[in-house]
Amino acid sequence: MTEIKLYKSKKKAIKLLLLCTPFVLGGIWLLRENPIVGWCSIAFFGMGYVAGIYNLMDKKPMIIINEIGIFDRSTHNGFINWELIHNAYPMSISGQKFICLVIDEKFKPSKKKSKWSKGLAKMNEAIGAQELNIQLGHIQKIDEIKLIHFILLMSRANPSEKARLVKALESEGLS
Repeated sequence: MTEIKLYKSKKKAIKLLLLCTPFVLGGIWLLRENPIVGWCSIAFFGMGYVAGIYNLMDKKPMIIINEIGIFDRSTHNGFINWELIHNAYPMSISGQKFICLVIDEKFKPSKKKSKWSKGLAKMNEAIGAQELNIQLGHIQKIDEIKLIHFILLMSRANPSEKARLVKALESEGLS
């Protein structure tokens, strides 16, 4: 089975590390003048180091696309089958790109979860997103419009066409 795997961007992880460095150094400098502010700065921006190093070392794919469906490690714990997807559209929140997936009501993950999860799902929908959103902020360079067209094409394709479409996308690329 042909699969397309999308990984976290190493450039974005390095950029996070570099952006945190002046603030950590500033926190070290502030330790003499105001230790509380200095330690707060070191602790807060030091967490950027933790996230950056984690993203650099993470070798697992974030998104896997195949003829069964689409798997996003940060959104759902299994494949989202193509047959469940009715529509997809782009969304940007504070510069972070997302693909919102409109799926059948009876298959929404929050149906089986707590009231807290259902409340969060309603908040997502209140801002114009969906319960299942594919985050593209940490992914390597990707054309989200091209991916949306592919998702819509796969959700409407016959099972016999899906393998051919995935192979075509793999050879063509998503950037």
